[in-house]
Amino acid sequence: MDTPSPIPLDFEAAARLWDAYAEAHPGRAAAAGEYTVEAFGDSPALADELLSLVLDGRKRATSSDVAGYAAEGEPLPRIGVHWIVCDGAGAPKVILRTTELRLGTFNDADEAFARDEGEDDLSLDSWRREHRRFWQRTAAARGGSWSESEELVFERFEVVWPAEANLGSS
Repeated sequence: MDTPSPIPLDFEAAARLWDAYAEAHPGRAAAAGEYTVEAFGDSPALADELLSLVLDGRKRATSSDVAGYAAEGEPLPRIGVHWIVCDGAGAPKVILRTTELRLGTFNDADEAFARDEGEDDLSLDSWRREHRRFWQRTAAARGGSWSESEELVFERFEVVWPAEANLGSS
């Protein structure tokens, strides 16, 4: 996430979702040992929209501004780490596991990554337009500015729980 969430995340419900996952997959959960609780985007509406794309199987990647992690004092994602994604009301809905990471800049995004993010018309042009707006908006909310030379995290993930959320994946 790039800014402190305006969404009140339900950490207790997230812990219950994690416990259900750990009970069903003790080896995977034990190996992971940790998880984060997050929501996509910077508003409840955007959180719901992007979560819907995940649940439909269309979204299997995300990108973040490294400066956002630094501003929050949060570590960068790591391969194999689990994260619980909440909807716009803060309710946990799905557990994801990071499968691929790379650092780069805005111009390092390619057509394949834009398609895997699953947003808008899946094109690199729309990815660039919408993400430029997003990072400018979130940087301004932190009192700063954003440029295309900023370092970004390009992250791919898989849905690991609940299993039925994987129905839309290819």
